[in-house]
Amino acid sequence: MPKMLRAAVGALAAAVVVPMLAGAADLKIGDRAPEFVLPDQEGRVVKLSDFKGKRNVVLAFYVLAFTGG
Repeated sequence: MPKMLRAAVGALAAAVVVPMLAGAADLKIGDRAPEFVLPDQEGRVVKLSDFKGKRNVVLAFYVLAFTGG
């Protein structure tokens, strides 16, 4: 993935994930996942609701993966 695209995807992910973390403490085991929108590994934006009734979803978060840090 080109460096510029990787930076844009990272910025988009941060803009979406950081606000979500504020409400994460409200979730309990067994709660439905809230709707979220994130870029995939190819930079395409996907929504959790895109998979409802079609597939199981696993969200993997690797801190500092694919970054210079």
